[in-house]
Amino acid sequence: MNVIFTCGGTGGHINPAIAVADIVKERCPDANILFVGAAGGMEEQLVPKAGYRLEGLPASSFSRKLTPKGIAHNVSGVFKILSALTRVRKIIREFKPDVILGTGGYASFPALFVGSKMGIPTCVHESNAVPGLATRLVADSVEKILVCFPESGKGYSQQEKVEVVGMPVRREFIYTRREDARKELSLDDRPLIISAFGSLGAREMNKAMADFMALEYAEKVPYQHTHATGSYGWRWMPELMQEKGVDFESAPGLDMKEYIYNMPTMMAAADVMISRAGAASCNEIAAAGLPCILIPSPNVTDNHQEKNARVLERLGGAVVVLESECTGQRLYDEVKALLSDEPRRKSMRQALLRAAVPDSAERICDIICNLARK
Repeated sequence: MNVIFTCGGTGGHINPAIAVADIVKERCPDANILFVGAAGGMEEQLVPKAGYRLEGLPASSFSRKLTPKGIAHNVSGVFKILSALTRVRKIIREFKPDVILGTGGYASFPALFVGSKMGIPTCVHESNAVPGLATRLVADSVEKILVCFPESGKGYSQQEKVEVVGMPVRREFIYTRREDARKELSLDDRPLIISAFGSLGAREMNKAMADFMALEYAEKVPYQHTHATGSYGWRWMPELMQEKGVDFESAPGLDMKEYIYNMPTMMAAADVMISRAGAASCNEIAAAGLPCILIPSPNVTDNHQEKNARVLERLGGAVVVLESECTGQRLYDEVKALLSDEPRRKSMRQALLRAAVPDSAERICDIICNLARK
């Protein structure tokens, strides 16, 4: 069986594809797998690291700004898309895929579009609560539209194509035990808070978390807390914390680092998480059953992060705070309220675990194998 996975842009699009590819190889060791993504994108690091071959296409995106710069960007983008369509047609003819799975990002459009026109069985997985542009463009052409939550499927005209499969996440998010995680991290009995706002970091949120940690420090660190600044935040945030009088060496349990590399372990050990509301983050939180406070980024297409966050909020698993209303004090008050209400946290955890689909990658593997048999 020959399978093309097409994705790009962010880890939220790339990692689900890798998770499904791993299941395909586990079940069918002789399967030939090829990734198609954007040249220069994050996929160039993640895909080869996972052990898969990647073909890069000319990278393109779409600007919604009707400024001279935005119009020029889109004109250039048209030529890149035409070049990508030509390139991907050659890739498909040479690789001869039995099925193509797209998991989002602009880079997924050419392979899905051309593949469907060439009669290759195709399907798309949409990780966000509302369909992205690439998904909308191919929704009428693909055989299957796979979504994370039941209400995520309401935005499509051909409902017979929609199937709820959840979102593939690393197995460690699902199966790591709290007791083992806390022992591995050498935690004491105080509750653990973790906060992170992406690999780059978000300036306004990092500033709010600086105030948050200053409040913790003033109250003698009543909770254990690890905050990840992201790469940009790491450049200036340590100096800001010094200005606020926070001495991490004298505050056991209060920690700040650039990245949290062992996130499944940290989430299994934690009592509350403060996070953005990207699709990957929301689904990892659901898989871990971790009560959360979500601050959606206001700087994303179609405001999709708030829509993701509202899904978990309606399920009863999240508190949503808009960035325009977010301060360190507000977040600290929200966290203290959650940590003082164990029944509420238990209810949130149960709601999140009910929403999670632990066998999502296996379900998607079943679907693409069935399509390949066509």
